[in-house]
Formats: sequence, C-alpha cells, structure tokens
Amino acid sequence: MLTESSSAAFAMRQPAGDVITATPDELRAIFDVPIVGLVSALQAALPDLEAQKGSLLVTNGGLGFFHPEVDKLGASWNAMGLSIANSAKHKLVRLLAQKLPERGVYVGEVVITGLVKGTAFDQGNATIEPASVAEAFWKLHNERDQVSVTI
Repeated sequence: MLTESSSAAFAMRQPAGDVITATPDELRAIFDVPIVGLVSALQAALPDLEAQKGSLLVTNGGLGFFHPEVDKLGASWNAMGLSIANSAKHKLVRLLAQKLPERGVYVGEVVITGLVKGTAFDQGNATIEPASVAEAFWKLHNERDQVSVTI
C-alpha cells in the first residue's frame, strides 16, 4: 500500500493535480500517455504481437486503486489527475486482457505501490528493488495466468 513517506516524490506539480481547478485541456491531457499512448502503441505493435503470440506488459501505479486511503493520498499529494489516469489504465488493461487472448496476445500489468530504488523519484527512501519489478513482469509473461500483480 502507498504510504505518506512516498509523498515527497509527488510534491511536484502533477497534470490536473487538482481537478477542481484544472482546465479542460489539462483534464484531457492526463489521458495522453497512459491511455492514448498505450492504445496507439498497441495498435502499431499488434500485427507483431499476434504473429509472435506476444505479451503486452504494462506498468501502473497504485494511486489508481479504489480505496479510501489511496484516494486520500492522491488528493493530498495533488495527484488527482495521475490517480484518475492510473484508474483508467487499470481498466484498459483489464478490457484488453479480455479482448486480446482471442488474437493470441497476453496482457499483464504490474502495479507499483511504492518507490523503486534508483529511479528519479528515489530520494533515499525507496523500498522496491528494480529486480523485483523485472521478476514480476517475467513471471506474468511466462505464466500468463494473472492479469495484474501488485508490488
């Protein structure tokens, strides 16, 4: 679960951080990378994914989870737009996981609920090893028995 100790990483201004004051353009922009970008990349790669019976593997953040404490963090960290985008991406992954197996493509998601060591957000208090994230993706790809795992 996300913790208050991660708040420093989200102290910077997030797109549509406060949806109450965000402009319509800021609200639309929160979906550019996680939704529009993901679907665009999928569309471009789909012929190869189908031919190779490949995997679409997605990273997501725990701010998208539906839980009162997570909602409280998203609001207090001024990360409301990111929270909404993560929720939408989580749903998109689940929809694609229903649709793409008929085309031979597996879809999996690793949800990160903390800070990964060595990333730009790590200010010395990150607890998640990059190797743990890599192992989760490798396991999803090889076993193909879950849609989403949480680290």
